Amino acid sequence: MKKKTTNEILEMAEEFCDKVWYNRHQNWIYRLEQGEEKIVKTEAETKNSDGTHNHKTTLMSTFRQARKVARDMEAKYGKKNLVWDDFEWGMINGKLSALRWVLGDEWDMLDT
Repeated sequence: MKKKTTNEILEMAEEFCDKVWYNRHQNWIYRLEQGEEKIVKTEAETKNSDGTHNHKTTLMSTFRQARKVARDMEAKYGKKNLVWDDFEWGMINGKLSALRWVLGDEWDMLDT
């Protein structure tokens, strides 16, 4: 078996990071459709009455940017290559965690 170069590891880590982000994005879209979260127009609408951020709100500008990124990923990887069952989803997360560990991160580092 050929040893992987650092560039190969970085490329795969980036791909898995993209795919984890895309899946989280799709879950976010689902929560929006279900009314669990909402899109708002102004920064003021993202605040709770005590001034803290309401994590169930997102600015329309942020939503539009995220949708653009998601469309770019669909073009890059193909939409059919961004949908998995639970087993495959677990494998992708595990691979990302392992690659990041090799690159110096802690285990289970799955920030996207």
